[in-house]
Parts: sequence; structure tokens; C-alpha cells
Amino acid sequence: QVQLVESGGGLVQAGGSLRLSCTASGGTFSSYGMGWFRRAPGKEREFVGGISWSGGSTYVSDSVKGRFSISRDNAKNTVYLQMNSLKPEDTAVYYCAAKVSGSSNSNPNSYSYWGQGTQVTVSS
Repeated sequence: QVQLVESGGGLVQAGGSLRLSCTASGGTFSSYGMGWFRRAPGKEREFVGGISWSGGSTYVSDSVKGRFSISRDNAKNTVYLQMNSLKPEDTAVYYCAAKVSGSSNSNPNSYSYWGQGTQVTVSS
């Protein structure tokens, strides 16, 4: 059974930065495509970005392009979401998810494992 644990969330002022981490246990992390999603209060879950198993392919949604980036360290079983120039509208619970096939995409139904989420709050 694969377990994913996010960390690094918190309260930050607009314009600030945070780095979220998601560490996996169980399974074969280095073979999984990984995704980051978020859910803001009263809104649907939103895809933030994804990274392939090797880290060779990454992409982020248009809403965070130029501000967020994704990376991974397979030796540490960890994927990261670097968030810069944060805005109040980035406030949400952020989730990481693992996709058994090595690619990643924006469809949450293609992800088999999910973390419990970490809260990010951006104050204006």
C-alpha cells in the first residue's frame, strides 16, 4: 500500500513563497507519475501540475504558470511543489497524488493514491 504525506503548508503573505513536499512510502515511487491538486473552499478540485516518473517531463496549469514549479527526488521518495509569488486565490488544501503509470496528467481519476492534504493560506 502506498502512503503519501504532504508537508510544508502554512500561512504566508501575498507575494511570499512556500515549498510543499510529498513523501511516499510503500510501492515503487520512482516509477510513478505524480500530480499536485488543490481544493479551495467552495470550489472543485483543481489540477495544479504534474511530473513524470523520471522528472523529465513537468507541467503546471495556466493559473500557476510562471509562479509554481514541480520537481522530484526519487532517492528520497519525495516530490516538491515550489510556490512563488503567492496570491490570496492560491489559498486551498493542496494534495499530492500518485499515478501508477509513469506519466502524469490532469485527470484525478487516473491517480491511484492520494495524500491527506496540507493547508496553504495566503493573506492579502
